[in-house]
Amino acid sequence: MTLSPRQRQVAPNHFRRWMMPSLLPDNPSIGRPAARGLGLVAALALAAAPAVAQAQSRQPGIIRDAEIETLLRDYTRPVFRAAGLTQQNIQIVLVGSDSFNAFVADGRRIFINTGALKQAKTPNEIIGVLAHETGHIAGGHLANMRQQLESVQTAAIVGMLLAVGGIAAGASTGASLGGAPAAALIAPQEIARRTLLSYQRGQEASADRAAVTYLNATKQSARGMLTTFERFQNDQIFLSQRVDPYVLSHPMATERIALLSELAHKSPYFNATDPPALQARHDMMRAKLVGFTQQPESVSRVYPPSNTSLPARYARAISAYRFGSIPDALRQIDALIAEQPNNPYFYEIKGQALLEAGRAREAVPPLRRAVALSNGHPLIRMLLGQALVATDDKSTAEEAVRELNFSLQREPDSPGGWRYLAMAYGRKGDIPNADLASAQSAFLGGDFRLARELATRAKNGFKLGSPGWLKADDIVNFKPPPERRKKPPGP
Repeated sequence: MTLSPRQRQVAPNHFRRWMMPSLLPDNPSIGRPAARGLGLVAALALAAAPAVAQAQSRQPGIIRDAEIETLLRDYTRPVFRAAGLTQQNIQIVLVGSDSFNAFVADGRRIFINTGALKQAKTPNEIIGVLAHETGHIAGGHLANMRQQLESVQTAAIVGMLLAVGGIAAGASTGASLGGAPAAALIAPQEIARRTLLSYQRGQEASADRAAVTYLNATKQSARGMLTTFERFQNDQIFLSQRVDPYVLSHPMATERIALLSELAHKSPYFNATDPPALQARHDMMRAKLVGFTQQPESVSRVYPPSNTSLPARYARAISAYRFGSIPDALRQIDALIAEQPNNPYFYEIKGQALLEAGRAREAVPPLRRAVALSNGHPLIRMLLGQALVATDDKSTAEEAVRELNFSLQREPDSPGGWRYLAMAYGRKGDIPNADLASAQSAFLGGDFRLARELATRAKNGFKLGSPGWLKADDIVNFKPPPERRKKPPGP
């Protein structure tokens, strides 16, 4: 499918298209646990149920980008090693939100907002954030939280039963049902809630200490963590006089700074700075985020024309491709390539700009170069596969199948990726595999009825017991939970 120039005008909150235009829709299952997860900066959020419901109803999108994900993996690799988590295959998930936040919702993923990446001026600030979240995972805090929640619920139930018993006794003697007995029904729940929050605040302090331990083990400074908490402290000043600290899920920033400052200053690495090369990559990441998430006038304010640094030109080139003239954007991108001819992400952005401008055939060479320079990054290979499909050239079908199959082995949760693979197989005339890829796309998109129909058709084209037949059979026999069964269209 060829993308038109109009499709370059993506909304600021929709820049998952950076890497794979229209390929990676947000996974609705990702992010929902955030309200109950453990995070670095949820300190301002009261633990009341209405606030949780509002947060869940405004879940931001999940973003994919090869350059940023590679940088974050480089940030976390030594930290995970120090924490003994190198075998856990922990993923870093980018959340499209401008707030400074990070959290864990399970033992496999650390979620971090793009706002944190844009606001953090040094790698050390983000590494400190990631080290804190690593402390939650290494400490098993989520599993412990579930156990604590069970005990709190039991205590609350017992308290409520006792309160009801007291009310019944009062009723038998003709006493009023108002006043203290009614309050007794509420009190156990409030006590339970505060007990749970107190436990979570203790976990946050534990994660802070663990983070400093990991930073010391990797000879890095905890100064970035202090900078982060000082930012929170400034945010909390206006709340400190009217918020009960006992209904917060995190310690007040002033408390955390006092505890952390002592630990950080004891470290022999407190004055350590980030390597210049890492700082340069961090600056490029921030520029990329600004270019993709902000309007041209905002980009110009952050990176005015007088700023001729590489990050500033990167941001302006991205903004030009999204909102301006493609020829002008390509001139700017080519100037970046001339300065750093071995930077895979410059070729990637050039290929994406051409692809989204409807010039798929021209997009293929720079994307091939990006794949080679990135050591075959699966997200870039998926974008190359999409461009090959969009050329409408049967001679590229085999290469498209190869690139998309490779990327989907490593990124299997992309409905769009499977959709383009189906198109590539169809162009080859391989109808059973095209049907199977279409079924997998529909399955990941939640349309289980269509997935079953396509998989049934695919089974008829495969040899009984072959790998393709078995995959199709799995989809045919899948029984989705009732709430996930997609209703047929219509009134």
